Amino acid sequence: MLKSNLFVDSGSILSFLQNTQGAPGELGQVLNVGYLLIAVGAVLLILGFLGCCGAIKESRCMLLLFFIIILIVFIAEVAGAIVLLVFKPLAENLIKQMGSEVVKSMKNDYGKNKDVTGLWNTTMTTLKCCGFNNYTDFTNSYFVNDTKSYPVQCCNKVPCIEITAFHSTIPGCFPALKKLVDDNAVILIAVALGIAVLELAAMIVSMILYCKIGSKV
Repeated sequence: MLKSNLFVDSGSILSFLQNTQGAPGELGQVLNVGYLLIAVGAVLLILGFLGCCGAIKESRCMLLLFFIIILIVFIAEVAGAIVLLVFKPLAENLIKQMGSEVVKSMKNDYGKNKDVTGLWNTTMTTLKCCGFNNYTDFTNSYFVNDTKSYPVQCCNKVPCIEITAFHSTIPGCFPALKKLVDDNAVILIAVALGIAVLELAAMIVSMILYCKIGSKV
């Protein structure tokens, strides 16, 4: 499964790309969508409390507040989905344009900078990929010149040298990440639609209870 920290955490691959020299400012918009979804998730915790208490205590005030909050969440989710659809192709193009800077950073810092090395090792292990585009990103890099080998993630067997990496045909991390998102797009859309249906049902039920309680007064 796709790890959420690849998109949101300050130490994630997107944050690393954003902090790379020459990175376009538009990448920040992609990160902001992630923060929006986190905020929406926090609000859902409050919703459960209001809905249960409002129904048990027959509180019109709680039920109305529940309806208003879930309506706001629903609108926020629709807005977030639209932003994601708009910025997904843009993000892909921006990251492609940054490819040379990312590869340059990888060649200079991988194996030398602990943070960069750890980030790429985690990313390559999780996505089963090698480099940004492929194993050639490490050619003539500090790591290869120092160790006379490629990262173990680039090969199906050891020793991981250039000829072994070539025959292993392990994809780059950007193509692997794009493929992972594309392959799971249908599942993500289905889950989103399911949540939207539940939210609509919750709004309808809360209004029915609200009206019934009002008729008793």
